[in-house]
Amino acid sequence: MKTETIAIHSGNIILSATGDVTPAISLSTTFTRNEEGGYTGGHMYSRVSNPNRNALETVLAALEKGEEACAFSSGNTAGMTLFQALDPGSHIIAPDDMYWGFKKQLQFIFKDTLTIDFIDLTDATAIEAHIKPNTVMIWVETPSNPLLKITDLTAISAICKKHQLMLACDSTFASPCLQNPIALGADVVMHSTTKYIGGHSDVLGGALITAKKDAFWEKIRNIQQIGGAVSAPFDCFLLLRSIKTLAYRMRGHCANGMALAQFLEKHPQVEAVYYPGLPSHPQHEIAKQQMSDFGGMLSILVKGGAEEASKVVNKVELFAQATSLGGVESLIEHRASVEGPDTKTPQNLIRISAGLEHIDDLIADLDQALRAS
Repeated sequence: MKTETIAIHSGNIILSATGDVTPAISLSTTFTRNEEGGYTGGHMYSRVSNPNRNALETVLAALEKGEEACAFSSGNTAGMTLFQALDPGSHIIAPDDMYWGFKKQLQFIFKDTLTIDFIDLTDATAIEAHIKPNTVMIWVETPSNPLLKITDLTAISAICKKHQLMLACDSTFASPCLQNPIALGADVVMHSTTKYIGGHSDVLGGALITAKKDAFWEKIRNIQQIGGAVSAPFDCFLLLRSIKTLAYRMRGHCANGMALAQFLEKHPQVEAVYYPGLPSHPQHEIAKQQMSDFGGMLSILVKGGAEEASKVVNKVELFAQATSLGGVESLIEHRASVEGPDTKTPQNLIRISAGLEHIDDLIADLDQALRAS
C-alpha cells in the first residue's frame, strides 16, 4: 500500500459491537482475566499495552517500514529511552547541530554513563576518526535543528555496518512521508509525534521505530512498559486521527516551505536561508536523493544580530511567536533565546515552521516584518 492508504487503514481497530469506523477510545486502565488466568482481549494493564497505543504503534511501524514501534508520552522520552537502553560506558557519536533537548540530555542526564563526541556528520569521511573501541551508536538528525543540515544516511549506514555500530535517526523534521531512514540503512528511527505526525499543536508524543525486533529492541520495550512514560489513550486517538491526513498536510507544508525559502533568499534584509530544497544548500543533492520532498522547516539569518532578529519575530502578525513546529499554523522564533546562553546557534537566526495558510499571506507578513526591522 502507498503512504496515504497506510495512514488511513493501518491503525484501524474494530472492537465495538457497533463496528465503529473511527476507533473508539479505550480509557480502561485494567482488563479482566478469564478462568484460565489469561487475558481474552490481549491486554492486562494500560501501562503495558492499550488498544489505542497498539493501533498507533502499528501504523507508525508501517509508515516507517519498520518491524515494530514504541509510543511514548513525548519525543524527549522516546530519545531518552534509547539512550537509557545503552550499556553504561558506551560511546556515541552525535551531530554538532541537533535538537537542544537531546543535547542537554546527553550532556547532563547521561554525563556519568555515556561519552559523546559532537561532530559535523555532513562530512562522512571524518566520522571514522572518532570511532573508539566502546563506540556503539551514531545518532543522526536529518534535516537538523535549527541549521537544516542534511546527513547522508546511506554513507553513514555503510560506516556503521563496517564497524558493527547502531545507526539511530531523528527524522522529526522530515516525517515518514518525506524520508524513511530504515530503508536507507538505519536501525532505529525517532519521531517527536508532537510535530508533523500530530500536526495540530494539541498533543504531546514521541515514538521509536525499529528495523528489526532484536535483544536491544526488547530492552527499549521493557523500559517503555516498566518505566511507564507511555502515550495516554486519548493522545493515541488524536495522533491516529491526525496521521490519516499526514501525507496531504505534508504536501502543503512542503509547498509553503519552498515558496518562503525562495522568497526569503532574495530578500534584502536576509543574509542567508537554510532550506534543503534550495540549490544553494550545501547538501541539496543528498536531500534530493534521500527525501521525496524538502519539508516545511527553514531557518534564516537576518542582517544584524539578536536585536534585529527579535524585531522581526515581534512584528509578524500571522506567524505565532512560539516554539515547536509542524502544526497547521505557521510558527516563528528567535532560536538562540530559547536554547539559552550556552547555545551555538547564531544570534541572528530565526527558525520558521511553514504552516498551511495561503502562501501569499505568509509572504506578505514576513515581508512587512523584515522591512519594519
